[in-house]
Amino acid sequence: MSATANPVALRASLKAALDGAAPVVLGASPSVAVPDDVALVLRTSGSSTGVGRPVALTARALLASADATHERLAGPGRWVLALPPTHVAGVQVLVRSVRAGLDPVLVPPGPFDPHLLADVLLGAPADAPLYLSLVPTQLHRALAAGGHALDALTRCSAVLLGGAATGVVDLARARDAGVPVVTTYGMTETSGGCVYDGVPLPAAQVRIREGRVLLSGPMLAHGYLDSGPQPFEHEDGRRWFVTADAGELIDGRLHVHGRVDDVIVTGGVKVHPAHVERLLEPVVGEAIVVGVPDPEWGAVLTAVVTREVSVAEVRDAVGHGPTAPRAVVAVADLPTRGPGKPDRRAALSLATATLLPPPAVTQVPHIRKGGDSGPT
Repeated sequence: MSATANPVALRASLKAALDGAAPVVLGASPSVAVPDDVALVLRTSGSSTGVGRPVALTARALLASADATHERLAGPGRWVLALPPTHVAGVQVLVRSVRAGLDPVLVPPGPFDPHLLADVLLGAPADAPLYLSLVPTQLHRALAAGGHALDALTRCSAVLLGGAATGVVDLARARDAGVPVVTTYGMTETSGGCVYDGVPLPAAQVRIREGRVLLSGPMLAHGYLDSGPQPFEHEDGRRWFVTADAGELIDGRLHVHGRVDDVIVTGGVKVHPAHVERLLEPVVGEAIVVGVPDPEWGAVLTAVVTREVSVAEVRDAVGHGPTAPRAVVAVADLPTRGPGKPDRRAALSLATATLLPPPAVTQVPHIRKGGDSGPT
């Protein structure tokens, strides 16, 4: 059955679906029949195409994810919903609350307000561990607000942080302030986060193949309910989801470098924009790095930022090598999609419109003053 985004009604529908009732369908109905064992159909946020795909999730997968989360944390607790319940992180807050048998604490709808969140946290019952899920943008705003807004986060037993890469500066500031941040990695196809602080949840497994991250475990989705490719495969008796992310395992911990299809080729060098964004964070805060089309370089590495900085400052932060941006575009707010993920497609459109007004060829040389003469 199709479901409303109203969290109270949605939680009731999810509870019924987890008990074997009709599946909950969020968003447009899929083009193929929903299998009998599916409890939820949820669309991805469409990272590479801008158009999400319908993912079929069974009750077994959703509950395995919820149980593994509680096992990794301090056991079942009371969850605070500060994310849209139309994306997997918000949905899992509701599923975990169903599993814990405790009503979630709801943040009133509207633009994210760290002071309002603080009031909700401080007014939450103290009858169980208190858990919160946020995206990095929300944490960044809570840190910027400071005071009451930041102190309230320390009341939580855990603050799960996922949906996008978390800046090292914000992460350090939050932990220094006593916020029990747990970084998470996962996606709709894994029923939400399945790797916490780089370590797989119980029953989950991670491996790397040719630089690409593969995930396995009982929380994997049934598959996509459309005619597109199914990036699931079986090997050694296990079912694996072949993600679109590049990464590596270092001392048993997963380090994600960014999406494979986000890689920018500039001057013949492949650059992971997420890596450059982490280097820029101490100087510019939040940033989205994109590649503006260019006949000489293939793509001019460009930093889209919310702070007025020079190209020289940006290049100094990265080290003047081939991964250093050659242009900067300042905007009021970084474009986002879904539950606060950076919208690289929109950022590229903004940067291209800014840097390449007609005639484009007359503008590019001006942008590169102070840049290197070629890849190093």
